[in-house]
Amino acid sequence: MEWIKTDKGQGTVEYVLVILAAAAMATALITWIGGTSLIPSFFTTVVEKLIGGV
Repeated sequence: MEWIKTDKGQGTVEYVLVILAAAAMATALITWIGGTSLIPSFFTTVVEKLIGGV
């Protein structure tokens, strides 16, 4: 049971956990945005300001 006492692979496990947490947050954000008109209205506002500024 010597392998339990070493830190080998700990960095890899931590990296995987961070990636999984980021993926979960991204999925939640995409799901939330998909249920709102936030993104389309944002791009409409940007385009209207660009056209109005010309």
